[in-house]
Amino acid sequence: MDFREKLKPVKGFLLDMDGTLYLGDRMLEGSLDFLAKAKETGRSVLFLTNNSSKSADVYIQKLQRLGVTEPFLNVLTSGQAAGRHVLKLFPGQRAFLMGNEMLRQELAAMGVLIDSDRPDYVLLAFDTTLDYAKLTRVCDLVRDGLPYIATHPDFNCPTETGFIPDIGATIAYIEASTGRRPDVIIGKPNAGIVEEALRTTGLKREELAMVGDRLYTDIATGVNFGITSILVLTGEATLADVETSPIQPDLIFERLSSMNDYL
Repeated sequence: MDFREKLKPVKGFLLDMDGTLYLGDRMLEGSLDFLAKAKETGRSVLFLTNNSSKSADVYIQKLQRLGVTEPFLNVLTSGQAAGRHVLKLFPGQRAFLMGNEMLRQELAAMGVLIDSDRPDYVLLAFDTTLDYAKLTRVCDLVRDGLPYIATHPDFNCPTETGFIPDIGATIAYIEASTGRRPDVIIGKPNAGIVEEALRTTGLKREELAMVGDRLYTDIATGVNFGITSILVLTGEATLADVETSPIQPDLIFERLSSMNDYL
């Protein structure tokens, strides 16, 4: 395969962060070199993360601490995409939000009405303050038949010391208790976040590449929507996983900077 020809039409990268650009609070080797090469070749970058435990502003501050500069301080989270989705789907209605305070503030600023006492629908995000009372309440609401939206499907969130349970594990818990899965999941590899990314970048699908470390979210996004998919081996997926997976990336690189010679 001619990697250079495959990457030639790409005008912009949709770039995962955790496990792709950095791991925890550590920038992965070669990440800044890749961004420098993208800038040199006139390509844009939109950081696209399923992690809805933080707001976009918090991610931008983290990117700055790790050495990322303009023009690459652009972040779209599954939380933001979910907020825009529910504003269209449930105008004037109230959400029960299972999520962190910073997401609550971000959604409220977008105009999402949040009311834990009299909700019209459930919005499930990656809540690192989760406790049994919240789980019980959200299961009651889902069991009662309220519309049920989730920000993303990831089972685990990578850290410097391994993994912590992500929202996919919470979805499984709720399903075991209520028999229901979310009516809509917004984040990768689903349509909601892709539509928002296309609107944000102004690029066509064939002009984009989705780069990440997970087969079932990042790479599946490319496969599902006709976007060039690039797997990096700095996070969750391994070559052994690729060999046994029905989800196959267009390209595989050791790390982000391994692409530089082909851009």
